[in-house]
Amino acid sequence: MAIDALELKLRPPELGIVPYPAKMITLASGEIMVVREAKREEVGTLLGTVYPLIGVSADYYDIVACRMYEELLGWYRYRTANEFVLVGAINGVIAGIVNSRSVDHKLGMSLHTLTIKRGLRIGAQLFAAKMENHIEYQGADEVYIVAESPNGWKRWMIEYSLEDRSALYPAVRHELGGGPTYCLTRKLWEAAKASKCTGTRPVPPEILATANKLIMPTEYVQIPGFKR
Repeated sequence: MAIDALELKLRPPELGIVPYPAKMITLASGEIMVVREAKREEVGTLLGTVYPLIGVSADYYDIVACRMYEELLGWYRYRTANEFVLVGAINGVIAGIVNSRSVDHKLGMSLHTLTIKRGLRIGAQLFAAKMENHIEYQGADEVYIVAESPNGWKRWMIEYSLEDRSALYPAVRHELGGGPTYCLTRKLWEAAKASKCTGTRPVPPEILATANKLIMPTEYVQIPGFKR
C-alpha cells in the first residue's frame, strides 16, 4: 500500500485525453494504412520498432529514435502528462509512429514523428493525424512544434507555413529545447487540413481488425544506413 501511495504521488495530473477515432488511408502504393491510437500495453512492440533506429545517423533518425524511445517509456510508466501515441499500420505492420502531449486544454506540444516505411509520405500523413487529434479532438487552439531534421523542417515549417515564435523566447519555448519554436494555430490548420489531412471514417471492421495486433517491421524501407 505504501508503494502504491508513493506511485500515485509520482504520477503527473491528467487532463483526460479524448479518444482518437481510427481512420484508414489509401497510400500511393495502393496499400491501406490504418491510423489508430496505440495502447499502453502495446509499448513493447513500439519500443522494439524504435530501438533498431537508435544507431542510424542518416536524416537524424538516431536522435529522434532516442527521444521517442524515452517518451514512450515515460508514457508507459506514467511519467509524462497527457501524452498520446498514434500508429500507422499496414496489415498490422507498423509503418510509422507519432507522439505528442497536451500541455493544457488549449495548447499542444508536438513531440516526434518517426517514419518506418519511407517513400509514401507516411510521416506526413501521421503528422497531420497528430495535428488533427490536437485541434479537432483535444480542442487545442495552438500546437508548438520544433524540427530536428531538414526533412522535418520542409514537411512542417514550410508546408504548413507555421508561425515563427522564436522572437518570443524565452517566454515561448518548446519543451524539447534546441531549435526555434514554431506554432500551428487553429487558423493555419483550417487552411491546411483539406490538403494535408486525408483518410476516411469509419473504418470497416474487417480492415480495422488488421491493425488489432501491431507487428514489428522486419524491413526498414529506404532508411539510409540502416543495418539489421
